[in-house]
Amino acid sequence: MLRTAAALGLTGAVVVGLASSTATAVDNTLRSDRAVPRSCTARLLPAGTPGVDQREFTSTVDGLIQARLRPQAGQEGDWDLAVFDKATGGIVAGSAALRSRELAESFVAKDQQLVVQGCRYAGPGRAVTLGVDFLALKPDGTPSGAAAATAPQRAEMVRVETPTRQDKARLQVLGLDLTEKADATSVHVVLANDADRKTLADSGLRFQVVDGDLSATARTNAERDRRYAAERAASALPSGRTSYRHLYEYDFELKELARRNPNLVKAFTLPLPSIEGRDVVGVEIATDVNNVNDGKAVNFTMGVHHAREWPASEHAIEWAYELVNGFRSDPQIRDLVSKTRNIVVPIVNVDGFSISREAQPRGDFTRFDYEMKRKNCQVNDSPPAFRTGVCMANPAGRVRGTDPNRNYAGFWGGPGASPNWSSDTFRGGAPFSEPETQNVRQIVSTRQVTNLITLHTFSNLVLRPPGAHDAARPLDEPAYRALGDKMASRNGYISQHGFQLYDTHGTTEDWSYWATGGWGFTFEVGPNEFHPAYETGVVAEYLGLAPAAGAGKGGNRQAFLDMLADTANPASHSTIIGSAPRGYQLQLRKTFQTPTVPVLQPDGTTGPPIFVTDTLTSDLTASGGRFAWSVNPSTRPFVAGQYGRVPQAPAQGPIEGLANPAGVPAENTNYPLDPTAERIPFHVDGMPNVDNGKMTVSVNWTSDATDWDLYILGPDGRQVSSSAQGGTNFETAALFDPPPGDYTAVLVNFDQADPANVDDWSNLRVEFASPTPPVYGPKEAYTLTCSNRQGRLVGLADVFVDRGQTVDVGDVCTRSAREAKLRSQR
Repeated sequence: MLRTAAALGLTGAVVVGLASSTATAVDNTLRSDRAVPRSCTARLLPAGTPGVDQREFTSTVDGLIQARLRPQAGQEGDWDLAVFDKATGGIVAGSAALRSRELAESFVAKDQQLVVQGCRYAGPGRAVTLGVDFLALKPDGTPSGAAAATAPQRAEMVRVETPTRQDKARLQVLGLDLTEKADATSVHVVLANDADRKTLADSGLRFQVVDGDLSATARTNAERDRRYAAERAASALPSGRTSYRHLYEYDFELKELARRNPNLVKAFTLPLPSIEGRDVVGVEIATDVNNVNDGKAVNFTMGVHHAREWPASEHAIEWAYELVNGFRSDPQIRDLVSKTRNIVVPIVNVDGFSISREAQPRGDFTRFDYEMKRKNCQVNDSPPAFRTGVCMANPAGRVRGTDPNRNYAGFWGGPGASPNWSSDTFRGGAPFSEPETQNVRQIVSTRQVTNLITLHTFSNLVLRPPGAHDAARPLDEPAYRALGDKMASRNGYISQHGFQLYDTHGTTEDWSYWATGGWGFTFEVGPNEFHPAYETGVVAEYLGLAPAAGAGKGGNRQAFLDMLADTANPASHSTIIGSAPRGYQLQLRKTFQTPTVPVLQPDGTTGPPIFVTDTLTSDLTASGGRFAWSVNPSTRPFVAGQYGRVPQAPAQGPIEGLANPAGVPAENTNYPLDPTAERIPFHVDGMPNVDNGKMTVSVNWTSDATDWDLYILGPDGRQVSSSAQGGTNFETAALFDPPPGDYTAVLVNFDQADPANVDDWSNLRVEFASPTPPVYGPKEAYTLTCSNRQGRLVGLADVFVDRGQTVDVGDVCTRSAREAKLRSQR
């Protein structure tokens, strides 16, 4: 019989064909008297299997199926959901979060016979409500009844030349899909269609094609993945995985890790569901894992703010397996896990990821457009004409939504994000307007997260704040850089500030670090694709195998271990010690306001900053006697001051007379892929003879028909600075705190319009300046309270504590400590 989706408790007015496998009447309640912890999506189980209830459907459309579960009143539990093709037994869609709020969504064909399988995994809920929608799609991928879309068009990736910061700013306002692959002179950009190609051409920016058909590349990678998985039972990864997971596989594996390791792993649901109603799942890994208020330092690893960046979530979940396996078999990991708490959220943007991942096997451009989705599924900021349809099939296609990694409050509203809803870097309607960023904010604001890695693809980078070039470097810069450099030495990536990629506003660590002081890094995993073949993008990058840049160096696995070791090191954060009776509750609290940058408006004008209020709270349950509490510094870096150094010796004298080599190098617009250039070595001294706070390398020339670009390679042969302005007769490259050693100035003949082919650069000069002293801002304090076992406040103190410092608050739960002012010394 036929019933509407609304009659099954779902939204929309799509007609559903519902045929129960056990009754002639419609029955949308799934029941089981027994919970069985097994995978619901691994296979179609025989009818009557304990813990399972099934219904059969015939698809009425060529389009989408959405199957949902909701708990019945008073029957909360954990049910999972799967949709199978009845003829083949193949999985069509699935959902396996921690409760009974499930959404299984994917593509189906008209008259396809389907079996919807509900599985009671755990908990007291004996019954759940099932609802099913079928949504018809036109060949262009839009819902039936929607306006016609343009014909499918070729997507490509290009390298856009941006030799100046002004060029990068011009590119950012075009509304194109910028990747995280960028260097001093270029940015890789996805052109999704002819309109994008025209926009870029009209801008006047020069570009070269890197990949002329991204859809074809994706199909090739998918075939490589099928062969790789078919040829082996397991990989060398901690989980043994051989292929990219689906969302339902992530969720199931996380709760299985918790079920099988109950004292070490706890699975949890983040506070807010996604726009489409999906739960977001994470795990916490620690000894005595349920005692979350034990005062240990917290390491937070997360993936997939951007939907198409699948290796990010694979790295995160493999890290969870690494910790669990290593706790049993590796003394070093066991020691580090015992000293820390580890939170892993593989997928922050669950809606976007599910859409991208489910679109991948289809192999046509209509689906490929969704496979390349970056943003979440927010619809509130779209024009009314683009608010119809579900996220996986809507008139705006992949561009519906907000970029979660431009929605954090740190420097929100600047030109490093877009105010326009259709841009792939749309910042959202306000700071923290999205459930994805609110979920991360809740963890960071309540758990004293001392170390954080957010995983992305691609560009082989380890990025640290600031993300905007005009933001001051923090007082922590030397230690912050050293940790980034150490991790980069493991994965072979480049360690740098975020703005050295290009300006970004509203990113994760530009809020988390400046607001809390916890180290935060972005890893851009892999060299050149959003989700390359699994063998290279996941296995090689994680383990440090060829062809990854970290081959033989430990890869991202070792970089993660370095981050964990830093988490366990008291010198990298702050520590509060004292004493309190058993069962008493201690709480640290701080509330403050931070301005965004002046807010860029859609018309190009700038409005005033928005003041964002943050409240940081964290708790410790006293075990009786002395306690030690790992925390972030009480003064947030945003107000703490600006990095600098007191000079310890004079600066080095200038280096002059660097000769122009004989001959003229060929014109080269593709450096460093084309290494053709002139190279001039020079040496930088160091302590105790000289103390260089800044090095400036400059060169000039006379012909207006010539354009030289300048790159500086450091002692390890890596690029450390550059200048490639265009339209000038000079270049100037700078580097703060240059390490001593042998450097190379690389002169690239970018443009040679002079018919005489003049090699006329001269006055190559290296100058040095002494470091500038640091600037210190005001000190901030935590408010520390103590409540007894009845919840009555019995102690109060202000606590000032710096990074690497231990402050003893004594017996804060006694009356004598209530008005204490505990001040740290710099």
